[in-house]
Amino acid sequence: MSPLETLNQRLAECPLVAIIRGVTPGEVVAIGEALYAEGIRIIEVPLNSPIEPLESIRLLAGALGDRALVGAGTVLDPADVQRVANAGGKLIVSPNTYTPVIEASAAAGMVSAPGYFTPSEAFEALRAGATALKLFPAEIGSPALIKGQRAVLPKHVPLLVVGGVTPDNMRSYLEAGANGFGLGSGVYKPGQTPDQVSGQARAYVRALA
Repeated sequence: MSPLETLNQRLAECPLVAIIRGVTPGEVVAIGEALYAEGIRIIEVPLNSPIEPLESIRLLAGALGDRALVGAGTVLDPADVQRVANAGGKLIVSPNTYTPVIEASAAAGMVSAPGYFTPSEAFEALRAGATALKLFPAEIGSPALIKGQRAVLPKHVPLLVVGGVTPDNMRSYLEAGANGFGLGSGVYKPGQTPDQVSGQARAYVRALA
């Protein structure tokens, strides 16, 4: 499957991306399994996690890579794209539209989801080969921002909302044209147990029902 087909398949199963910043290799598989059990099929480990994020990606990809889309977040250096690929990751998420990272991700056949805020940034990212667009930080925008941008953005491009997402505000973003959501501290904080993560993930999944 192409990167777009892969992403769309996982978003169709559940339009949530779990961002598990700060997870450690010793706990990542248990946290990933807890998220998977609640229905989440896309998981990213940010590279600015303090303890061996690439090792966490390797372990998570080994455990869930055939059932979920696993990869890295906060990817700022194109050299890291290959490191993530070598660890088994297939997803590259960044907070910005730095074209060398997007181009490296596309060249590697990986899902590229760069962060953007303006239409100019969005189209620059798409020209570089982005698979999807991540509106970030969404909490300073609104569903009206999504609706306005959807009028000009290509319909086939998945648009993910990240920043300030709660179970209560997802519906309005979906109605405005969003295709999914990135969940950070609302679904995982460092040190939380798999049971805690399960409960938080369940609240988001139920809100989509």
